[in-house]
Amino acid sequence: MRHRVLTSVLAAGVLVLAGCGGGGDDGEGAAAGPGGLSVPKIDKLASLGAGEGTVNVIAWAGYVEDGSTDPKVDWVSGFEKETGCQVNTKVAGTSDEMVTLMKTGEYDVVSASGDASLRLIYGGDVAPVNTDLIANYSDVFDGLKNKAWNSVGGQPYGVPHGRGANLLMYRTDTVKPAPTSWGAVFDANSPYKGKITAYDSPIYIADAALYLMKTKPDLGIKNPYALDDTQFKAATDLLTQQNELIGEYWSDYTKEVQAFKSGDSVLGTTWQVITNLAQADKAPVEAVLPSEGATGWSDTWMISSKAKHPNCGYLWMNHIISPKANAGVAEWFGEAPANKLSCAETADKNHCKTFHAEDEAYFDQVWYWTTPLAQCVDGRTDVTCKDYAAWTQAWTTIKG
Repeated sequence: MRHRVLTSVLAAGVLVLAGCGGGGDDGEGAAAGPGGLSVPKIDKLASLGAGEGTVNVIAWAGYVEDGSTDPKVDWVSGFEKETGCQVNTKVAGTSDEMVTLMKTGEYDVVSASGDASLRLIYGGDVAPVNTDLIANYSDVFDGLKNKAWNSVGGQPYGVPHGRGANLLMYRTDTVKPAPTSWGAVFDANSPYKGKITAYDSPIYIADAALYLMKTKPDLGIKNPYALDDTQFKAATDLLTQQNELIGEYWSDYTKEVQAFKSGDSVLGTTWQVITNLAQADKAPVEAVLPSEGATGWSDTWMISSKAKHPNCGYLWMNHIISPKANAGVAEWFGEAPANKLSCAETADKNHCKTFHAEDEAYFDQVWYWTTPLAQCVDGRTDVTCKDYAAWTQAWTTIKG
């Protein structure tokens, strides 16, 4: 298996917020976002033409496999033969790298995570998507369509790729009783001090905000990615306190597997695939979705506003969310597929059950990564929220 290593510390202040007049979301005006913020006026593709022979792709490792990693894992060669579009892939290690590369105009499509997608939309780096030209879009789970991280004003800016939750993992031979709340990783008097782990990214501030949203309602947090000064201070203060408990912050999933196997870590945030790998290596671990819910991710295939090969770009977006290809990526990468027909195509017939692909009640408890903006993404207009530049700066201070 190949899985993304998310080590991103997003560059401070990279989000360019461009405003345009007008209304509507059909390319003839600018759609309204949070706080009335407008996205740049960019036309979406009106009709699909012949492929240009090439598509330049930016992707997470494991998303675009052509058989070179494993001959049995290939959902690229068939696409190239069928469409005549040669796929050229640039693997990016961080969301920040993806944003920087997309600004060059040299790439056609990108598999953007929610901590990058709004930067690309409001920066004018990606175009609205005409989903009528993407046949497989109709089979995408409704729970992933027209969401805050992949659309503005009802206009999609990409096609959903897959999803997953950030879970709480623990060693069953050490952590007793079994934890059911994120409070286990924030307890200042935890008996597991020095053996608690947390995800190493500014976006982890949202995990603290989510916990406070459920346990301290007086703070008025309605969305863990929309934090005003008071709410942000509460979240960062909690993380500063937690820092005394942390043995190590993780970003490389293989290192977290090893830490739980050795016992250096016994409690902390994880992904379902990490739990699966640790259990396969005989580590005594379990993972739960805590009572407060969780943060999570849903990646989106987006097309560049400067795409030199837009037709091949659209053909690729349609292909990568087709039932068989999407199933292949989901199994190889370790996530729930976006296409509801993919569950019948997975080699492991329990894959979708393991990753809760068809369980919308499960994912209703997940707050997907969304880029924090100064224009509060929860819709408030009477306050200014902390943007990702502030999150990045605060995370550096929290870690010391």
